[in-house]
Amino acid sequence: MQPIKVYADRRSQPSRAVIIFCRVNQIDFEEVTVDLFKAQHFTPEFKKINPMGQVPTIVDGRFKLFESHAILRYLASVFPGVADHWYPADLFTRAKIESVLDWHHSNLRRGAATLVQHTALAPFFGLTPSPEAAKQAEKLLMRSLRRIETVWLKGDAKFLLGCPQPSIADLSLVCEIMQLEILGDDIRDRFLGAHEKILIWIDNVKKATSPHFEEAHELLFQVKARMQSKAAAAAPNQGSEPKITSKL
Repeated sequence: MQPIKVYADRRSQPSRAVIIFCRVNQIDFEEVTVDLFKAQHFTPEFKKINPMGQVPTIVDGRFKLFESHAILRYLASVFPGVADHWYPADLFTRAKIESVLDWHHSNLRRGAATLVQHTALAPFFGLTPSPEAAKQAEKLLMRSLRRIETVWLKGDAKFLLGCPQPSIADLSLVCEIMQLEILGDDIRDRFLGAHEKILIWIDNVKKATSPHFEEAHELLFQVKARMQSKAAAAAPNQGSEPKITSKL
């Protein structure tokens, strides 16, 4: 069998989730980098693979699939040897995982991704951020973190839904939260510092997927370092860093 192709940019949180999943489960794949910073996802060649112009996307023979959650479901269902805990055969447990994944798109992801875009990425690329969009995203992110702790990480839960091992939902959500690293340590800690259960959960997911989790996030930390360096160089010419209003 030919290895599947995974079109991804490791600066993309859903791309990292798919790559980590493949590595952990020893799925043979070829990683094809689609550089978002160079707008390679908008090229005619890539649009033939994914008309939405987004990563990640996979090609398995003649079968093409996009949307990270759909990809994770497919990989967990099709490839032999993937442990059942990632996407359980039990329909009741699977339905619960599906509810977390559906919630993620319009809550945690919308809050975290929009906040990063309008407080870190826009200034980095010389674009004009929207303070109002950042403010609304911040509120949604804070609410989402509280929901994770109070709904899915009750008691001494090691992973979401009280499961003893991680599912594709754990991987997807933790990769999303890792994107907060781009905001810088102080701001990241202002969001996560009060959420001890979430910090423990993130560490549990890292340990369960090590060393692949760390390897997939190396590029993210390189981007973080570049952004911090650029911000430090520009500091004398701009009054202050983008404002984050939360007081957790």
